[in-house]
Amino acid sequence: MAGIRLQPEDSDPPQARTPTTTTATTTTGDLISDDERSIAADSWSIKSDYGSTLDDDQRHADASDALAAVSFRAASDYSSDKEEEQGDGVSSKLGLQSYWDVAYSEEFVNFREHGLAGEVWFGADVMETVASWTKNVCTTVSRGNISDHAENDSKPETVALEDTDLSTWSVLDIGTGNGLLLQELAKHGFSDLTGVDYIEDAISLARGLAERDGYTNIKFMVDDVLETKLERTFMLVMDKGTLDAIGLHPDGPLKRFMYWDSVSKLVAPGGVLVITSCNSTKDELVQEAENFNRRRNDVLDEPNIMANLQHERSTCSFQYIDHVRTYPTFMFGGVVGSRVATVAFLRNADIC
Repeated sequence: MAGIRLQPEDSDPPQARTPTTTTATTTTGDLISDDERSIAADSWSIKSDYGSTLDDDQRHADASDALAAVSFRAASDYSSDKEEEQGDGVSSKLGLQSYWDVAYSEEFVNFREHGLAGEVWFGADVMETVASWTKNVCTTVSRGNISDHAENDSKPETVALEDTDLSTWSVLDIGTGNGLLLQELAKHGFSDLTGVDYIEDAISLARGLAERDGYTNIKFMVDDVLETKLERTFMLVMDKGTLDAIGLHPDGPLKRFMYWDSVSKLVAPGGVLVITSCNSTKDELVQEAENFNRRRNDVLDEPNIMANLQHERSTCSFQYIDHVRTYPTFMFGGVVGSRVATVAFLRNADIC
C-alpha cells in the first residue's frame, strides 16, 4: 500500500494561481480550492519512470468522483482532541483495501508480462533522498548525537557522516508496496530488511522484484499495520505514504489513532520512525505525534494503569528528531511549504 502519486521533483513545478474557492454542490459550506483540485487531479495522473498499468482516463475519472464526494479538512484536524463534531474528513478510494487490491493485481500482472516494477510513490528522487537522509539520521542516533531540534528548528539538517555499520539495524517498511524503498535502503548498508503490506499481490510483486534485482535477503510478508501479527520490534520503521492512505479511509480519524498505537509497539525503544507524507506537513505530523503522546500520558494517569502495563509490551512516546529540508518548496497564501514532508521521530526508551 502506498500514498498518493506526485510529480517527480525534476519536472516543472505547477504555476501559482490566485487562491479561489468554490462551494461543493453535495454539501452546503464544503469548500474545495482550485489549487487543491489541481494537486489532487495531478496526483492521480502522474506516472513514474518505472511504468504504470493504470489508465490515465480512468485515473482522472476516479479523481473526479473522489473530489465530488469529499469535503477537505486540514490533516492536523484528524488528530484533534476536541470533543465537538468536526464534520467529515478527507476520504477517497485510495483509503480502501479494494482499491489497492485492484491496483496491485494489475501491477503484478504487468510485472510478470512486461517486467515493469510499477510506480514509485512520490517519485524516484524522493525515494533516494529518503533513503540517504534516513541513513544519516540512524548514524546520528547510533552515535548518541541527537540534538533537540524541537526546541531549535533553525539547526541544519543532519549532514553526511562517515559510514557506520547499520547492518545490525532491523528495518520494517510498512505498506511496502513494490518494496523498492527497501532495495534503496539496502544500497545504503541496511541488511536486516522486512517489508509488509496488507495486499497479497503487492507482496508477490515485491518478492519478484527483489529476487530479480538480487536482493534475496529482504523478507516480505502479508500484514496489516492496524492489526499487525508481528511479535517483534524494529530499530527503524519506515512509512512512505501509508499514513496518507489510512487517513483517506472513511474512518480515517479513528484509523490514524490506531496507526500510532500500533506503530508505537513496532518501533524498538531508542529506535526511529520515519514518515513521508504528501497529505500532512512537517508541523502537522509533529503535532499528531504529540497528540498521541498526550493521549498516552492521559491513559497512564488513570488508576492501576501502570500496574497493568507491567504485563504488556510497553508503548512509548515519540520525540521529533529532524525532517528533510531539501525538498523543493513553494509559497501559497504567504506560507512556504513543500509537496512532500519526511519527518523522523525517536521512540523514547522510558514508559510514557
